[in-house]
Amino acid sequence: MNVVVVGSGIAGLTAALHAHEAGHAVTVVTKGVLGDGCTGFAQGGVAGMYGPADSAARHAADTIDAGAGLSDSSAVDVLVQDAAARIAELIARGVAFDRDPDGELLLGREAAHRHARIVHAGGDATGAAIAGALIAATRRAAITVVEGAFLSDLLIAGGVACGVRVLVEGALSDLGADAVILATGGAGHLYTHTTNPVGATGDGIAAALRAGAVVADLEFVQFHPTILAEGPAFLISEAVRGEGATLIDADGRRFAFDSHPDGELAPRDVVSRAIARRAAAQGSPVLLDATMLGARMLARRFPTIDRVTRERGFDWAMHPIPVTPAAHYLMGGVATDLDGRTSIPGLFAVGEVARTGVHGANRLASNSLLEGAVFGARAATAVGEPWRSFPVPIRIPTDALRASTAETAHARPHPDDSPFSRSALQRLMWDDVGLLRTDEGLQHALDAVVRWRSTAPAPATVAEREDANLLLLAEATASAALARTESVGAHYREPVTSPLLETV
Repeated sequence: MNVVVVGSGIAGLTAALHAHEAGHAVTVVTKGVLGDGCTGFAQGGVAGMYGPADSAARHAADTIDAGAGLSDSSAVDVLVQDAAARIAELIARGVAFDRDPDGELLLGREAAHRHARIVHAGGDATGAAIAGALIAATRRAAITVVEGAFLSDLLIAGGVACGVRVLVEGALSDLGADAVILATGGAGHLYTHTTNPVGATGDGIAAALRAGAVVADLEFVQFHPTILAEGPAFLISEAVRGEGATLIDADGRRFAFDSHPDGELAPRDVVSRAIARRAAAQGSPVLLDATMLGARMLARRFPTIDRVTRERGFDWAMHPIPVTPAAHYLMGGVATDLDGRTSIPGLFAVGEVARTGVHGANRLASNSLLEGAVFGARAATAVGEPWRSFPVPIRIPTDALRASTAETAHARPHPDDSPFSRSALQRLMWDDVGLLRTDEGLQHALDAVVRWRSTAPAPATVAEREDANLLLLAEATASAALARTESVGAHYREPVTSPLLETV
């Protein structure tokens, strides 16, 4: 069969390699160059190696706990049961995970994990090691790669996905396929502050929405607790706190325990909100104190972070560094079954673009690379099998929501007439659909986005198409957040309007 994979991170390249090895003709199309995306930036590692006191069942329990009980238990079981095989496969493809002097894999621990079960490479360069190995394997396999190809739309005929329309060097062209595997990542650039690379503009989810695919859980946006609060966004891995670093306020107090008994190792949504609130209260960023770990250990375990922080003028071995939360990961996306099938026959989705059900309301640290590997492989195996329908979790009846929100917007005067720009959208989403949400703020955001969408010209360039995708995702995200009235996981609604978090 002819398979088109859109995206070239861990999920996309794993799917492409497995489909190629199964005898399919595979073409990978990618927005930038091969390997662009979030995978190469991942610092933490891959969860799923279990020591004598640990097990897949315990990993599953931690995943479900972090997901605030909304994880799909079947999907979680698939994730943890396939973990060892996928990690072994990465090793076989050339990923040199860190080992101790006896040659055993070094296992790290991160927030909300009750055991050390995370493998890492190059200390804090796991994603780069994985991306490099998968790119090399893809090149060796002679898989066709089309770089600089922006996904414009999915091709649908008779309700079945039959290819993609891409924009390459200013011209649109169609690539036919028997199966399309979306692996386009998330939409971090909906927000002012994000750890995501510049290409994370929700292109795959937006194309799936336009094609009529079911999406779910877009209200669950995970904010990583700690990026450097000065200069361009740079993530400080959760593994630093896993090794013993602490969060302190301006008075040197470990404030995270005010919000959760696990303090700095509480689930990410809890820690991020604690940081945001404390920073707003004191009028300055909070601090990450890693000085107790010592210069030698920090340089050995976290060489990338050590280098960048020092280049930014911080000696984190001697002084605490300022940190702030940032949009990091989208738990929702295109709804899939356990093999990546979507509600549209012929269309698969894997990685962050997909809503597999694994993450529930809040992703457990170091499950994202694992999810990409596990479900990328499973989707490739399902290519060519009879299409099985499945009960998808309909969180957003998209057409109805667009109609109802448009009616709502016309029924009320808009609070302002500010013109659209990407930065204006990102600030709106940060303020009103970010860490701390209110009914008033969500409605304000939705009104503004509906107005911007209604007056937007037809997009032509890549930047204009990205903006259109971000606007579509912003509307769907704000709508989903309004529809879920209770606070759960990464979706937190305050009873009154919260102040703008200018300090973050």
